[in-house]
Amino acid sequence: MSVKKTKESNLDNDLPARLTRALAGEGRARSAARRRLEPELSYGRHAGPAPTTARPAAVMILLYRRDGRWHLPLTVRPVTLAKHGGQISLPGGTVEPDESSHDAAVRELGEELGVAGTVEPLGQLHDCYVFASDFVVTPWVAATACEPQWRLDANEVERVVEMPLDMLLNPQAVGNMTIERGPLVFRAPCYRMGTDCVWGTTSVILGELAEALREAAQ
Repeated sequence: MSVKKTKESNLDNDLPARLTRALAGEGRARSAARRRLEPELSYGRHAGPAPTTARPAAVMILLYRRDGRWHLPLTVRPVTLAKHGGQISLPGGTVEPDESSHDAAVRELGEELGVAGTVEPLGQLHDCYVFASDFVVTPWVAATACEPQWRLDANEVERVVEMPLDMLLNPQAVGNMTIERGPLVFRAPCYRMGTDCVWGTTSVILGELAEALREAAQ
């Protein structure tokens, strides 16, 4: 059996437990993976330290099986939104004063995608400073044994992109795109899924998840 097939089999066999153990580790390789997915002109700012003005936020990476493969949902934001309109992101939002970052991630998952019921927490990834909007984002990872049926909040989500987890382990899925922001023109690594491109903070977080999946597959 090839190494690739062995790793894919390991991911299929008790992935939640394997990933929980991987996320509990030190994660030096995961930090390096984050840097590889940063856009030009970021200068390592996603790793912080964040200024005292930064507000706490949280996102949820929900793992589930569909058609025999593990997936995670990404949300396409409506182009009408003032911030990050049209971009692809993870479900999430601001942490309210009376809740933990994990509770915020679970709440936002329900509000944006209509996911009800209990999800199994597996751990968290490194905090990510979003300097464009001054948020410190905590990414949480969870799994569900149920196949989700999406009920979208049309004000927040235009559509869902279901990303197979094995795509994160495929080097050919990573490309580059050109971003124009006023007079600035720069390149950014991205995950390509057909006509969809995932870049910026979301790709940085997914880059770390990909490294955690490699650790889990050992």
